[in-house]
Amino acid sequence: MSEPVAYVSIGLALVVAIWAGALVVLNRRVDNPLFYGVAGLEAIVLAQVVGGFVALAVTDRDVDGITFSGYLLTVALVMPIGIAWGASDKSRWGPGVLVISALVVVVLIVRLLQIWQGIGV
Repeated sequence: MSEPVAYVSIGLALVVAIWAGALVVLNRRVDNPLFYGVAGLEAIVLAQVVGGFVALAVTDRDVDGITFSGYLLTVALVMPIGIAWGASDKSRWGPGVLVISALVVVVLIVRLLQIWQGIGV
């Protein structure tokens, strides 16, 4: 698993969360630039998922493969579900869903790093 890609994913997820939070405060709906930011985040997350599965297949580390795979699959699904829900909600809470989704991505990636490093397994 690539730690630099993980940290970029975490940083972009925090940017998306702050951006969506600003839209909540401004009482605005999900707009196109936020959608593109979420799409960029998802692209990086998908690259990390593919890399994570490849790394899991070739590693000699003592990694719990079932748990690691579950986190990889979950992190890949969070933002698509969040953007579908957030864009369909016409209230100010549509971007609020994206705030939560992006923060969940941060937590999942941090946990993936911990599992990969053998911390708290």
